[in-house]
Amino acid sequence: KISPRVFDADPSKEKKKPKEGDNIVQEAPAEIPSLLELKRIYYELMIRYYSHNNDYLEICRCYKSIYEIPSIKEDPSKWIPVLRKICWYLVLAPHDPMQSSLLNATLEDKNLSEIPNFRLLLKQLVTMEVIQWTSLWEFFKDEYANEKNFLGGALGDKAAEDLKLRIIEHNILVVSKYYSRITLKRLADLLCLSLQEAEKHLSDMVNSKSLIAKIDRPMGVVCFRTAQDSNGILNSWAANLEKLLDLVEKSCHQIHKETMIHKAVLKA
Repeated sequence: KISPRVFDADPSKEKKKPKEGDNIVQEAPAEIPSLLELKRIYYELMIRYYSHNNDYLEICRCYKSIYEIPSIKEDPSKWIPVLRKICWYLVLAPHDPMQSSLLNATLEDKNLSEIPNFRLLLKQLVTMEVIQWTSLWEFFKDEYANEKNFLGGALGDKAAEDLKLRIIEHNILVVSKYYSRITLKRLADLLCLSLQEAEKHLSDMVNSKSLIAKIDRPMGVVCFRTAQDSNGILNSWAANLEKLLDLVEKSCHQIHKETMIHKAVLKA
């Protein structure tokens, strides 16, 4: 097992002279690559490994590590292709906290201004607006064709399908932010899908716990709800109980008041 932490050593630091009695580590032979070169080779092998499972997020993280190598970051001819790959695999990765964190961190990279099309692509994914797949694909299909050599063969074809799937998932998340209740027909119209496809993608996202929703198929209505932790549920229950007790107290007061008035009228 290899720990990537071995690549965090700073080769620029001066090595301390060994003291008497210390275990002396022999220098590596000249033909063995440097530590940073080994780091690049290691992550390239990991990319090949993760590619077999189409683990886009881990592939993106590997390219991110390669991107941080000084020899790569100092040469635009090297870091631009790597940064493009980071952007593509970020878009292809399913939405989760890690993907969202990497997405926002990449958007803050000043080097992204050198490839404005990819900055626009990432910006669309963090903006809470519905993305039209046809217009997006029309704009980026040439960029995708140029990059298809690194996605390669069957994986490249699957990546195109996954890209469309990611856009659909993004649009469903956007709809869930703005609607608490929506008809399936309207949802399908917003997603530019058929009713069956819209229901399938929504069900898949609910099963993967990406969002909370209930589908009333006879009524053709979808209800979105925000996820609550145990503390939120208890606080909500306590607030509702307090409202109930206040209502009971006011009702008792009104009944007592009416009784007193009625008794006063009878005595008169």
